[in-house]
Amino acid sequence: MRVLHVGKFYPPYRGGMEVFLADLIQEQRRQGVDAHALVHGDPQPDDPTWVQRVPVQFNLVYAPMALGFRQALGSAIDRIKPDVLHLHMPNNSALWALTLPGARKVPWVVHWHSDVVVSNIKWSVALAYMLYRPFEQALLERAQQVFVTSPPYLQASNALKRWRDKCDVVPLGINLRGLPPAEPLETSLQWRPDTQLRLLSIGRLTYYKGFETLVRAVASLPGVELLVAGDGELRETLQAQIDSVTPPGSPPASRLLGAVDDAQKHALLAQCDLFCLASRERTEAFGIVLLEAMQHAKPCLVTDLPGSGMPWVVSHAHCGLHVPFEDVDAWRSSIARLQHDPFLRARLGLAGHKALHQHFSIGPCERTTFRHYRGLAPDTQAPAPARELMVVISTRNNAPDIAHLLQRVRALVNAPVLVVDNRSTDATCHLAERHGARVLRPLLAMTPWGSLQTGVRHALALGYASVITIDAEGRYEVEELPALLATRHQADMAVAYFAARNSLPRRAAWQWLRWVTGLGLRDFVSGFRLYNRGAMEVAASAEATLLDYQDIGTLLLMRRQGLRITEVTLAMHTPKVDRSRIFRSWANAVRYLAVSSLLSIAHGRRGRVTADTTKRA
Repeated sequence: MRVLHVGKFYPPYRGGMEVFLADLIQEQRRQGVDAHALVHGDPQPDDPTWVQRVPVQFNLVYAPMALGFRQALGSAIDRIKPDVLHLHMPNNSALWALTLPGARKVPWVVHWHSDVVVSNIKWSVALAYMLYRPFEQALLERAQQVFVTSPPYLQASNALKRWRDKCDVVPLGINLRGLPPAEPLETSLQWRPDTQLRLLSIGRLTYYKGFETLVRAVASLPGVELLVAGDGELRETLQAQIDSVTPPGSPPASRLLGAVDDAQKHALLAQCDLFCLASRERTEAFGIVLLEAMQHAKPCLVTDLPGSGMPWVVSHAHCGLHVPFEDVDAWRSSIARLQHDPFLRARLGLAGHKALHQHFSIGPCERTTFRHYRGLAPDTQAPAPARELMVVISTRNNAPDIAHLLQRVRALVNAPVLVVDNRSTDATCHLAERHGARVLRPLLAMTPWGSLQTGVRHALALGYASVITIDAEGRYEVEELPALLATRHQADMAVAYFAARNSLPRRAAWQWLRWVTGLGLRDFVSGFRLYNRGAMEVAASAEATLLDYQDIGTLLLMRRQGLRITEVTLAMHTPKVDRSRIFRSWANAVRYLAVSSLLSIAHGRRGRVTADTTKRA
């Protein structure tokens, strides 16, 4: 699937909208979507081929004016031939899509980052919106789908009122695959050594950010210092305010740092005690910088701004407190409360860090977005494989083991990892996401085979050529992944066999099943398997869904399709508790053998599959 994003800017410009756009496109491309971006700005020497920037000649009421944008958009549509046009609003240049015949042939998705707020502070914005609104509404009418970043913003938006039937709430997310390498904070950016509470705020120095409120609030708080990272048209005004509230001979309680690069921004977030966002208009729709603060487990203090998603994010994550907007006394009181309650700060910071991984990572956002893409362009092919291999792990209450398992998988094979969690009641999901795995959590409890089949279907839909499955409740040895992978060209499916601690009842059961099925295997319940694409299609088929057991049923289906099956003997390095339900009781074992025997008789003994008993050197 090919997607063309039309945005405002792209990194190294570091606004919240740009951070999200970059993370979304990179995640889409990692998942096999052919995503491109058309944005404002001067071309950069290290730009990837899928980013095109259009130079801006001037700005008019905070809007970039790029005279060549219409031609660039038309050329990009002709060149890329997108299946979906993804328009990020507000963006005056995106309105050119209304005038292009090529654009009207493609489904449109509108990502509604913010209303153009009819400002009570800036009359020029209100006047400009009178001209902008008819075109904005025409674009919304033409769009098939509108993404809104939070429920409160959708409810409060006058611009979206007529189009709520085509709106869906898709919270923003950020890339959690790792923070930038830790860097020391430059001396000029550090808080004073005697500071008791280090406050930080980040954003463009513009009219709706409310930095004036923060400057006044901290001016009379002893032991508190506020650093503001960012630049903008109000820098001189804010500096004059800081000077006016600072007593002669005293150090200022607030300092303007100017623009900082990404590494220093994260260094500031890592060292601050409290992150503040005092925005005073709904132009602040979400506050993606809050997610970056949560990434560093920092508590957040934000304006309780009606109709903004900013307080919703903090409430949803339980990561901070709300303050009435432009209420200096309330800000001062809340800051003082957090200054003298370090345990509350720590609790809020940890809650935010946990909620970030559960609700605000880029993965769920990308998956929801792609689902809507497929609804608008159902005839497009599945994404091309980003890699040849995906590792699928079925889990249920495996919190003690999942972190180590994921770390070893990533160290041993260069492949994405999908964890299918079968309704765990412990921290399995959180730990899996924290260690970089994509997690699927079905709404209903499933059998182990149902979990693995869900993962195989997911890999198949994304176009992967092969998949390794691991049933974390059974016997496996993750260190043997390379040995299992080495058999990928020897057969359509390879089944791992671990001879260690194979009990007498198991050996008797397998001897019986070898005679009944004609399959020369020595372990019929191993969930440690390697499938190629042909075997994946059989495993994901509707017929395989009707089977109670993944072992006998799928093996018989593979044989009926003429696929090659091999068994690979592997060493068991680490003792493991076998949590297989089949041999948990004699009743389970007898039932399993009876059902498997009936399946085998129904399918017939069509030839014999011999096992490859070659051990790894």
